[in-house]
Amino acid sequence: MSQISIILPTYNVEKYIARALDSCINQTFKNIEIIVVDDCGSDKSIDIAKEYASKDERIKIIHNKENLKLLRARYEGVKVANSPYIMFLDPDDYLELNACEECVKILHENSDIDLICFNYRKIYKNMKFDDVYYSKCFYSLKNFYAFLFLKYPYIQWSIWGKVLKKEIYLKTIKYLDLNNDEKINIAEDVLVYLFYLMQTTKIKTINNILINYFIRDTSLANGNNSEQLLYIIQGHKDIILKLENLNKSIFFDSKINKKLYNYFIYILKKEMYQYYFNYLKTTKQYKIHHSILKKILKFKYYFWRKF
Repeated sequence: MSQISIILPTYNVEKYIARALDSCINQTFKNIEIIVVDDCGSDKSIDIAKEYASKDERIKIIHNKENLKLLRARYEGVKVANSPYIMFLDPDDYLELNACEECVKILHENSDIDLICFNYRKIYKNMKFDDVYYSKCFYSLKNFYAFLFLKYPYIQWSIWGKVLKKEIYLKTIKYLDLNNDEKINIAEDVLVYLFYLMQTTKIKTINNILINYFIRDTSLANGNNSEQLLYIIQGHKDIILKLENLNKSIFFDSKINKKLYNYFIYILKKEMYQYYFNYLKTTKQYKIHHSILKKILKFKYYFWRKF
């Protein structure tokens, strides 16, 4: 049985998917599974993946009946994974060739690890920036929360750049109880990462840079026009509403989980206000800026009093 399944949710990435697949099949640790999830794009991404699969039996391609978006496409991939551990790779990004080897070493030495987090390199056009967020350390959940708090205001809540236990991930998705027509498009990782963390007991972080994060000009994260910004703001509202409406009693039997939840909500709202502030600037609604700024500052003051 493979040790790690790498899940690639694939939608219109024909320019990049070969690079991503090359970084998977050429891993120094070979006992892996590579799952390409066809999320019903309109380009030749899956044709390229099929060509790779014909030459490497570790590559499995599954086909969604419709476009499910990132969160649900990842889930479809995990459901068919055969490995006890999973790693997510967006096909416009790519792994360092020793990524799986470094993580498997840790898993062999510590079989009770629930989560491994590693650093990444940002690539934008011809520029590269090493994002060294993690150092080499073991954490309990309580200590990891303290680590995240000390990193304020930056929190790395993406679920790529990590190795997760398949079992815990599936429990998390089941708990989130996504409707078949519920397609969350913005900050979807927050939902998964928060409730995944609440089920962990032992976390390992390493200082290695093991993934390359490719920033495209079309990325929503770079939203700089009013239409994009409104889309991002609405996405944050949807996530916050989803979090607030979940039955939290299952996980809220500990103070740490309550603090994690409140911290994530705070960061989400802070981001949303910042995007709204940018929207007002973009649409030249200068008169409203002061009131929005006051709201952000008031919210920030409330947070620090609460914690």
